[in-house]
Order: sequence, then structure tokens, then C-alpha cells
Amino acid sequence: MLVFDDEDFLGERACHGRCREPTRAYELCQARGGTSARANSVDEARRSDVRWIPVIHESAAGTERATEFGEKETAMKIYLANPRGFCAGVDRAIDIVDLSLKKYGAPIYVRHEIVHSRHVVNSLRTKGAVFVEELGEVPEGSVVIFSAHGVAKSVWDEANRRRLHVIDATCPLVIKVHNEVNRDYTQGYDLILIGHAGHPEVIGTLGQIPDKFHLVSSVADVEKLHVDNIHDLSYVTQTTLSVDECRDIVGALHQRFPHIKGPHQEDICYATQNRQNAVKELSKLVDVILVIGSPNSSNSNRLRELGEQCGIASYLIDAASDINPAWLANVQAVGITAGASAPEVLVEEVVTYLKTFGNAEVRDLTVIEEDVEFLLPKELISIESSNKSAGAQVG
Repeated sequence: MLVFDDEDFLGERACHGRCREPTRAYELCQARGGTSARANSVDEARRSDVRWIPVIHESAAGTERATEFGEKETAMKIYLANPRGFCAGVDRAIDIVDLSLKKYGAPIYVRHEIVHSRHVVNSLRTKGAVFVEELGEVPEGSVVIFSAHGVAKSVWDEANRRRLHVIDATCPLVIKVHNEVNRDYTQGYDLILIGHAGHPEVIGTLGQIPDKFHLVSSVADVEKLHVDNIHDLSYVTQTTLSVDECRDIVGALHQRFPHIKGPHQEDICYATQNRQNAVKELSKLVDVILVIGSPNSSNSNRLRELGEQCGIASYLIDAASDINPAWLANVQAVGITAGASAPEVLVEEVVTYLKTFGNAEVRDLTVIEEDVEFLLPKELISIESSNKSAGAQVG
């Protein structure tokens, strides 16, 4: 049992470590000399001329916090950010793999992880999806799905040469960026992509045109950038960036290149913006933020970084098993969000785990309701319709 004095003994064991008896509900410590005393009741504590010390009881059941006179408070509030988890592009990509397996049978090859979620990838793998990094791993003539992140034109060319049956699961919002790049390039513009080097979406976007394309990841990159055509210059962005980070880089671009042209509509996707706004609201209410998402998920990493920037300890976890109990020590409120590739079942598992620490109150924190849907490829719509019809008959 740890005993903390909110003034003289804050952060230290009261009574120099002497008050360790866990069987009492109350611990008292004299203001002078650091000696200890006990009260067997609240009334006795009120009559005592010694200082009352709040108590934190630690046990296998969780953490309970006693108030000034031993009245128990709720151990933990759990705030669930809404929106969180799957976005429309991720839903569509996963549906494409599922429906392709139903239509064509296993194996179905998928170039790169369909979305950056270990849980999703493992689930689809058990159904017959085979994940590859290069098309050379795919037998000629096979069905192959391109991931939600999009691919370079050279990948399409290789697929055509090898007579692969391609089903494109690229997020429509990424396709929008590709279209902007190709349009501006044909009009003679030099282009700048704001994004993170090595990310699959960035590789695919850079691969839309053969030259005159520059990648920047920070304001410092903008300051060092050299372009030949400063008058016909445009920029696009990776869809999963931090909104605030992107705003700073765009500001630096406009300052350095006053004639630069941006997209008609912001490229950062609605889901990224909404989830980041929800984290900002969470940060006003909680002591810790848990972001559910895989380490290679760009949007999940941005959520964790944003929580830290808001002054809240924030951790990226792939599952409840990644939680370090030390993160929750003396925590009164926990915020939970999930990256756009993380399924809701992982959120439920984290909530269940947190409840093992004692009584918990779960609350939704809704910033905005999402109702976006993206159409499936035409060749799979009939499969989806038949599945819905079968479900309606069963119901």
C-alpha cells in the first residue's frame, strides 16, 4: 500500500516507509516527526489532531483511491473516442479481399499488407489470402489485389506483362491524389509531395510520374528544397499525415514559393482529420491515451504523437497484451482511440483488460458521426448483393 500526502509528502512514501500495513482503511501521519498513527473509523480520524493522508490501495483487483476520510472513488473512467477504427477505405479494402476469396477461391494474392493491421492481415491469411511484397512472387495469370495504399504505374505495367488479374483496393482518396499528380504533370508543373519517405502510399504516389517530383517531410526539408520551375509548382500530400504538421509544411511552402498551387480540396482524408480531432478532445479529459494500431500504421503513429503534443502520455499498442500496467499507476481517466486500420474487437479487448483493474465507467466521446461509404469494384458488387440477399433470407 502506498500512502501519499498531497502537500508535504507528495510523491514519497509517508512516514519514511513505515506505514505499510494494508489491513487498515485509513492511515494517519503526524505533521511533525514523520511518525505514524491510525484511526479505526472516520469519526476517530475527524477528532484526531494529526494530519489525514489520502491512501492508494494497490491490489490484484486493481487500484482504489480513498478520499480524505476514506470514501472510495471510482477507480477509473474510460473514454472511447468516436470516431475511431475502420474508415471507409479500410472497410472497402477488407471487403474486396473477402469477396474475391468467395468469387475466385483461395489462394488470392495481395500485394503488400491490405491495410496496416496485424490483426486484419492474420485474419485474412487464415481465409486463404497470400500476402506478397513483389509481383514476382505471384504465379502468372493469378488474381492479385493491390492494397489500399496504392501502387506506382510500374507495378501496373508489370501486372499487365505477367497477365495477372488485378483487383484494385486502392483507397479512392489516394486515387484522388494520383489524379491530381497526373493532371498537374501533364500541364507542365513541377510537383512536391508532403509525406514520409518509405511509406507505401508515398512510394505509390511518387511512382505516378517519371520526374519533376520532390518529397518533403518537414519544414527543414522545404528550406533545403531546390526546384527548377518556381512559377509552375504544385503540391499534394500523403492522406494520413498529422493535420497540424501538414499545415506547418504548407505554410513554409507558400512562404518560400508564393506562386505554388495546392489541391482544390485538402488531401488529408476525412478519417485522419476526424480521429485527430477526437484525440485533441480526449486530451482535455484523460491522464493517458492508448492508441490501438500496428507500428507500421502511419495514421496510428500520428494519433500517438498528437496525444503527446497535447501533453498527455500516449502509447501505441497492437493489442491489450501490449499494455504496461505501470502506465496506469495513479491514473484516474484513460482515453482510447484506434487507427483507421484497427478493428473494433481490439478496442473491446482493451476495455475488458482495463476493467480488471477495478470498477470502471466507460463513456463515449463523440466528435462527429461518420457515414462515408465507397463503392466496390464492379466485378464484386454482384457477390456483395448476393451475400446481403442471403443474409436477409436467413433473418
